[in-house]
Amino acid sequence: MMRISEFQTKDVVNVANGKKLGNIGDIDIDLDTGKIRSLIILGAGKVLGLFGREEAVVIPWQNIVKIGTDVILVRLHDTD
Repeated sequence: MMRISEFQTKDVVNVANGKKLGNIGDIDIDLDTGKIRSLIILGAGKVLGLFGREEAVVIPWQNIVKIGTDVILVRLHDTD
């Protein structure tokens, strides 16, 4: 079993391009089944955290390749 707080400390890396996407900011859970639907990486703050945030990255559960001790590997093809 893994706690939500353990997800938040792991780096998320896209295996399609090797880019670090950030860290988990939120998790979307199906309340009927209790299963995770997606992981959400919050966008970085603009200008020292002021004036809003960049758009969040939503990673559907089926795009997760591997959850390791320090990193979560995902496959996303439509990111920079």
